[in-house]
Amino acid sequence: MKEKILIVEDEFIVANDLKIMLIKAGYQITGIASSVVQARKSIAEKKPDWVLLDIMLKGDLTGIDLAWELREINLPFLYISANTNQTTLEAVKETQPYGFMVKPFRERDLIVMLDIAKYRFDIEKGCEFIQNVDNESIEGIIGKSKVLQDVVEKVRVVAPTETSVLVVGESGTGKEKIAHSVHELSDRKDQPIVIVNCAALPLSLIESELFGHEKGSFTGANTQRIGKFEQANNGTIFLDEIGELPLDSQVKLLRVLQEKEIERLGGNKTFKVNVRIVAATNRSLEKEVAEGRFRLDLYYRLNVFPIELPPLRERKEDIELLANFFLNKYATASRRNISSISKNALEQLLHYKWPGNIRELEHLIERSVLLAKTTEIENFELPKSVEQSAEPFHGQLKSMEEMERDHIMNALESCGGKVSGIGGAAELLKIQPQTLYSKMKKLGIDKGYK
Repeated sequence: MKEKILIVEDEFIVANDLKIMLIKAGYQITGIASSVVQARKSIAEKKPDWVLLDIMLKGDLTGIDLAWELREINLPFLYISANTNQTTLEAVKETQPYGFMVKPFRERDLIVMLDIAKYRFDIEKGCEFIQNVDNESIEGIIGKSKVLQDVVEKVRVVAPTETSVLVVGESGTGKEKIAHSVHELSDRKDQPIVIVNCAALPLSLIESELFGHEKGSFTGANTQRIGKFEQANNGTIFLDEIGELPLDSQVKLLRVLQEKEIERLGGNKTFKVNVRIVAATNRSLEKEVAEGRFRLDLYYRLNVFPIELPPLRERKEDIELLANFFLNKYATASRRNISSISKNALEQLLHYKWPGNIRELEHLIERSVLLAKTTEIENFELPKSVEQSAEPFHGQLKSMEEMERDHIMNALESCGGKVSGIGGAAELLKIQPQTLYSKMKKLGIDKGYK
């Protein structure tokens, strides 16, 4: 028999359907609880191995309240809920569940979610002996903050395995650096790592880029093309901005994950590929799944071992180390005798909010090295609009999407509506034009600019 599961669900029909599905799949059901109070009693008496948890329950306490208690006693849990607003999803994520499934769902989705959740739990449990044994830093990852060391520890745990990794974090937090670290610390380190920016792939060429094509498979296909997955065979493929992939391409990617094989566009032969997948996103994939823009089954396959990178504003004790690292790097590269940052300038860095994270800090230091008139950087020219936002704010806060939209609109206006090329908004924002076009389309500002 498989593990014992407690179902915490206040709708009897849903709970009973879950019970039937799970028993059919070989699981033992220790009981059904409709409230947190009932769940506590059942957990104490029946000792389940897992808890399936709805969010809205009878009584004053929610499933999220119970989740925090489950974490205290190290009892793994998964959410099953129809409540998918942004605030709820953020609260759910804080509890670090092993899965989140949106009602209504298919029986197959439930079983797959449980299988992957158990696999992830076993990896973490089996690797516990590694934790706190090797606290050495990883080359290229700068910082000593607790939140960063937690990330380093996770990288060291997962790198030697074959597990798929999902790196989550805001733009500029160093997701690609983490992917390289996972690769370099794995048995695949002597094989290639292939980088793919999913947002930069033209819609008409995504499949050709990822899986390759045969000669004559479409107009302009004058030669055979080897796709990124074949190029990465026996190595690692890093799929950056995975949330930007259209649904049709997600289906093909899921097949690669499940079957370990690809088929070139226009071909009739399948090829086995041995590729370790590391994906990254700055989006909430839970929200993308809830709103139908990302496949639930693909999300499960990618989210086996998530690593969340903290924004720079949450690791301010690392700012001085990072700033000095970039100072040495660019002073050496430009052959300038710039050796230090003044105390006043460091205070500026510490009080800034860093919306662009490490990437923004790096660009600032590079620019400041070139502009410095003495051997010390005495002052930083920080964006005034963002500096002002660092002051206490008492009005209505905007959502991240609204802020991103405003930021892009401001960039477009300052560039006279030009998106790509020299002097375009993409150059100003330091992102690829294709990425900017994708963001503009998503945010409804894709008309009237070129």
